[in-house]
Formats: sequence, structure tokens, C-alpha cells
Amino acid sequence: MPEQSNDYRVVVFGAGGVGKSSLVLRFVKGTFRESYIPTIEDTYRQVISCNKNICTLQITDTTGSHQFPAMQRLSISKGHAFILVFSVCSRQSLEELKPIFEVIRELKGPDLSQIPIMLTGNKCDESAELREVSTTEGQAQAAEWGVSFMETSAKTNHNVKQLFQELLNLEKSRNVSLQVGGKTNSRVAKDKCDLM
Repeated sequence: MPEQSNDYRVVVFGAGGVGKSSLVLRFVKGTFRESYIPTIEDTYRQVISCNKNICTLQITDTTGSHQFPAMQRLSISKGHAFILVFSVCSRQSLEELKPIFEVIRELKGPDLSQIPIMLTGNKCDESAELREVSTTEGQAQAAEWGVSFMETSAKTNHNVKQLFQELLNLEKSRNVSLQVGGKTNSRVAKDKCDLM
């Protein structure tokens, strides 16, 4: 288990080109980049207030390649929460998440019910002809793993803030939350952490 600290670490995994960096940049900076630039690993930080203490939401955007298994294992061992991203236009990208999920289970223990994990089907703005993974298939995979599911579009900003909010709502060991648009989500208790 990661040590309790003033950092809350969210790790984003997925195959190359599924939109991991686009989701993170859309959330952190509000921007979207059309061009694809492969990532080795980037970390973004946002200050949040947590039970009246200053905390840092640390988001690690990982590489889409399998060239760095030691970095992957380190990210998992230090992570508090995980976003597993696939493209709804690529069945292969969903398949590539299965070994990553197994490493999370290996390092975090077989009972992942206390670990916030969100399976995320990105690029839901694409046309139906390009879609290879239906919403129902994404939900079924999430149910099989015992994790939550959401579809997003970094391009149109669909469900991006909601993705991070829902992920933090899954946290059981401490109260963490985002503040969206200056107001705390009504489902969030008053002692939860808020984005400053």
C-alpha cells in the first residue's frame, strides 16, 4: 500500500494513441492537441484542499509502449488510483489493458475493491462506423474486473472532469474530491478534498 502523504497519485495507463495525454491535458490545462506525440512519462500536479490541509493531486501519464516494465511496476506500486484508457475505435487497445490490470492485481493484491480504478473508453465522439468496442462491451469488461466504467472524449471535453471526479469518489481510505466550476459536487461530503 502506498504511504499516506499529502500526494494523491493517479496513474493513467493505456496503449499508444488512445488519448491518455489528451485526457490529462484536457483536465489539467483545458487544452486539446490534434497531433500525436508519444509519451515516455509525464507527471502533472494540481493543488487540492483535503480536510483543510493542502494536498497535491499528482497525475502520472505513462508510456503507451511496453518498453519500460520497471517504470510501469513502480507507477503501480506508488499509485493510489488508476485510469485504464482504451480507444472505442480499437478493440486491440482494450486487449492491451488486460496484462496491465493483472500487474495492478499482482502488486495491489487480489481484492481491488478498495482501490479506485476506472476503465475508460476514450474517443466516444468518433462515428459509429469507426467504433470497435460498444459501450455494453466496455461495461461488461469493467464488471468482470470489478471496476468502474466511463466513456470520454478528450477532443470534445465529454466526461473529462467527471472521469477524475468519479475516480476520486471511489476512494475509501480518505476523503478526496474535485471542485467543479467553483461548486462542490452535491454528492460530495463537506469534508472531502476540493480542487483549489
